[in-house]
Amino acid sequence: MPALSPPEPAAAGPMVPAAYRVAGTRQDTSDTWTLELAPCDGDGFPFAPGQFTMLAAGGTGEVPISISGDPARTETLVHTVRAVGPATRAICAARPGDVLSVRGPFGRPWPVDDVEGADVVVATGGIGLAPLRPAILRLLHRAERYGRLTLLYGARTPDQLLYPDELDEWSERGMDVHVTVDSAGPEWLGHVGVVTRLVRRAALDPVRAVAMLCGPEIMMRFTVTALSERGIEYDRIHASMERNMQCGIGHCGHCQLGPTLVCRDGPVYPWSALAPWLTVREL
Repeated sequence: MPALSPPEPAAAGPMVPAAYRVAGTRQDTSDTWTLELAPCDGDGFPFAPGQFTMLAAGGTGEVPISISGDPARTETLVHTVRAVGPATRAICAARPGDVLSVRGPFGRPWPVDDVEGADVVVATGGIGLAPLRPAILRLLHRAERYGRLTLLYGARTPDQLLYPDELDEWSERGMDVHVTVDSAGPEWLGHVGVVTRLVRRAALDPVRAVAMLCGPEIMMRFTVTALSERGIEYDRIHASMERNMQCGIGHCGHCQLGPTLVCRDGPVYPWSALAPWLTVREL
C-alpha cells in the first residue's frame, strides 16, 4: 500500500491574526498616534480605502481600526488610533519593535472607483479624517478621472487637527481644502465654526457631486442635512458608521444596525440605506 502524503496545511481563516511589527510611531495630538506596521512574515495585504482591521496589543483585546495608509503601498499598514480605552491605549503605547496582531481587511470600502467623473466632497470631523485619508490619496493619485475635489474638515481646536502638513500638500495638489475648528485663540487665522457651515460655502455642483462622510454621528446627520439642502440626493452621500464590532466577519452580531451588520455590510453605506434606521432612537 503506497504511503499517504501528508495533508496540505489549511489556509488561515479570517479569525486567525497575523503578526505585525511596529516600524514607526508618531504622536499626532494629545491622545492620538499614527503607527506604521510591517508584517513579521511574508508580504502585506491589499486593501481598499475605507476598510478596517481588528487590531490588538498584548492581551487587551481586539478593536476595529480603520486603515489610514496609502492603498498604493501594501508593504506597510498604517493606523491612526485615539487612546480612549484599555485596548487602544495599549496600541498607542506600542513602540518600534513591538508586535501587534492584525486581522483583516474587513468591510465595504468607499466607492472611489465607482464615482469617476463626479465632483467628490469629503466631509469629516476629528479623527474621522483617518478613515478617509486612503480615499483622498486614491482620489489625488487619479485626479484626472474626477471633477472638483473638495475637503471639508473640522476639529475641536487647532491642536486637534490631524495631518496638518498633508492638508497643505493636498491643497497644493489641487484639492479644495477648507478647515474649521470649534474654538481657537487669537493665533488661529482660519475659520471657526462647525463643518456644516463649510458645506454652505463650498463650490459644488449638486448634479455631479458625490459626498463621503466620516465623523461623530451627530456631525454626519447635520452635514447630510446641509448637503441635501444644497441639492445632493441621499444615494450620492456615503457615510462610514461605527458600532461595536468584535468579530469583523458578521458572526457575533454585536454591530447590528437595523437589518445589517456594520462589519459586513458597512462600515460604508449610502445614506439612503441608513436614513430609515437612524430615525429610530438608540438603534
